[in-house]
Amino acid sequence: MRIAMVSEHASPLAALGGIDAGGQNVHVAALAAALVDRGHDVSVFTRRDSTDLPDDVTAPDGYRVVHVPAGPPAPIAKDDLLPFMGDFAAGLSEHWTADRPDVVHAHFWMSGLATQLAAGPLAIPTVVTFRALGVVKKRHQGTRDTSPLSRTKIERLIARSADHVIATCSDEVTELVRMGIPRRRISVVPCGVDLEQFQPAAIASADPTRRGRLVAVGRLVPRKGFDLAIAALASVPDTELIIAGGERSDVSDDAEAKRLRQIAVAHGVADRVRLVGQVSHESMPDLLRSADVVLCTPTYEPFGLVPLEAMACGIPVVATAVGGFLDTVIDGVTGVLVHRRTPAAVADAVRRLLADEGRRTGYGMSAADRAHARYSWEQIAVDTERVLRSLLPEPVVAQHAEMAEDGTRDGRLDLV
Repeated sequence: MRIAMVSEHASPLAALGGIDAGGQNVHVAALAAALVDRGHDVSVFTRRDSTDLPDDVTAPDGYRVVHVPAGPPAPIAKDDLLPFMGDFAAGLSEHWTADRPDVVHAHFWMSGLATQLAAGPLAIPTVVTFRALGVVKKRHQGTRDTSPLSRTKIERLIARSADHVIATCSDEVTELVRMGIPRRRISVVPCGVDLEQFQPAAIASADPTRRGRLVAVGRLVPRKGFDLAIAALASVPDTELIIAGGERSDVSDDAEAKRLRQIAVAHGVADRVRLVGQVSHESMPDLLRSADVVLCTPTYEPFGLVPLEAMACGIPVVATAVGGFLDTVIDGVTGVLVHRRTPAAVADAVRRLLADEGRRTGYGMSAADRAHARYSWEQIAVDTERVLRSLLPEPVVAQHAEMAEDGTRDGRLDLV
């Protein structure tokens, strides 16, 4: 297939750790690479945010990245990009008129908007992955939600116009059905994890003198719930908490980092909390493997890559029972889901795990097994391919089936 992927604010080539650079960048890059490995021609369309960027570039993993002019060629917060989506759509239309893809897969709601505007007149099949829904964000963030006021209305129109919607977790399916989207037009395809990079460390003998370590990772924004993790630490003695996240390695001037340090002082744990700033994707496995438990305590999380990466490293997870965590973390098997979002409940779950090395080891082994069985990028690409291929017109499907007879490609149309 000739697949166009649209990711208006999250380039697969961007450095991670910024305020709008995270899981979507990783997802788009890894999925594009995995689809190329399966023999597809993949182009990722993203907004030009620098004058230094070429018009298009081929990534090391074989997919093409096309930088589409839309608004000033400079970084712009994703919530401020809506006025430029008309220009972005016009750029997509120009590209697709000259070089038509078989199908378009949009990531995030504004990508979905531009995709529908460009692909609709050209009758190109479209799929959208929202990654986060405005109605959920508004519910949890209230007045702190900086999304455009029209977001929820536009999302509903996008979902109804798309040929198919890919949800990343079961919780999102429920929300989409409430929005009036027929269940038959929704498939669940989660995010994946790089199993070559994130894998368990060799078993080492325990150091009885080492104090416990909790690791929490994410952007330094209030919804990630690091304040809850710090408050819980007050009831977990002889244990340190490492918080990794931010736009730079030095977060001394970051407003959220300052707030978290004040909370640590107020709870009497300032000497046991370390904010280490941005950690490179290459260094992240070592940080996760250094933990006894990886702690994930957001107020909500549309999917969340951190538990998956920890699980792939064989580290048990304690997570609040929200969003995508309800699918990825199997309570009592790969970690613990905390249903009461209080410091006492989080601290109790952590203490029980830290006190039971055998349980931690068992959870870690089960976590690694689950990551390999369900969340490899190869599997995610297979599941995505099935959805995309199911939307192709019959002549195109037949063409791909003929190619499969030569052994170059899997031409089966499996139901999702």
